[in-house]
Amino acid sequence: MTVDYIILGQGLTGTFVSWNLIRAGKEVVVIDESKPFTASRVASGVVNPVTGRRIVRTWRIEELWPYAFEAYTTLGKELNAELVQSTSILDFHPSPQMKEAFEKRIEDEDEYLHKPVNADEWKQYFNYNYGFSCISPCLLIDLNTMLINWRQKLKNDNRLLEQRFDWSECKVSQDGIEYNSLTAQKLICCQGVAGFDNAWFKNLPFAKIKGEAVIASIPDLPRDRIYKQGINIVPWNKDLFWIGSSYEWSYNDVLPTAGFRKKVEEHLKHWLKIPFRIVDHFASERPATIERRPFVGLHPKYTSIGILDGMGTKGCSLAPFFASQLTEHLLEQKPLSAEVDIQRFKKILSAG
Repeated sequence: MTVDYIILGQGLTGTFVSWNLIRAGKEVVVIDESKPFTASRVASGVVNPVTGRRIVRTWRIEELWPYAFEAYTTLGKELNAELVQSTSILDFHPSPQMKEAFEKRIEDEDEYLHKPVNADEWKQYFNYNYGFSCISPCLLIDLNTMLINWRQKLKNDNRLLEQRFDWSECKVSQDGIEYNSLTAQKLICCQGVAGFDNAWFKNLPFAKIKGEAVIASIPDLPRDRIYKQGINIVPWNKDLFWIGSSYEWSYNDVLPTAGFRKKVEEHLKHWLKIPFRIVDHFASERPATIERRPFVGLHPKYTSIGILDGMGTKGCSLAPFFASQLTEHLLEQKPLSAEVDIQRFKKILSAG
């Protein structure tokens, strides 16, 4: 069987790369081993325009936010699902100092940061002594529905091979790719953390981050907001909320820990005034990079193999934009953004 592209992985990046190429009329096969707990499947789905303790704009958010909204909306229509909604984050201040810092930032950032109209209206749901501020607009993406529905569409169109990819069966040459009975012009690696062990790209400065989250039933909590106070409470499904997440750079395994669950339960007992019940707890690794910029592009020596990876904790906003940029690079030879183009690592990749 001959195709134009083999896409390795059907997480967030693999979904958008395959979607873009198929829309462009290319023959695509996606190879992905079904796993329940990947970074894409357990992510919160939030696109937050500000970040960090200094509450500054996230990198390139002015481009990423509108592009993400349009991409998820368009893909949702194709999948007969509402994948994206505009919402806001209520950021409850844990201390007077954080309240003061946030309000000072509002003076300089009035597009995304706002003071609440009524600071007492949420006291029937939460305990809070120092008020809260609003981050708006934000996006909330239904990642589970997107990944499941796109996977089913790939199956229906005979474009998905649910199997473990075996690199020993893959022949990469300047002219193309051969894998078992498949031949293709190019292979695009969208493997997430599995890409760390990819022989072609293992020399890239990846960084693994472990994250944990719980799913809790909070039936009395309004679902039209995201709530934040150290941890995030994010609408998930029906009366369920995603709550997390931890960021661990040093760890021995990727299993859920009793310590994280206990910490979340104690926090919720003090913060919430309404009943809650934890119903699930999971952990996964995120594919981050040391310099906190994605890896996008074609291998400098063998241009028949490429990569879109390293989204870290910002995958919901980064993946649609850079999957489109990679597609235009593949089909029209348009240049990639220098900050993400893996040609910046040409020397170490060529030596691999």
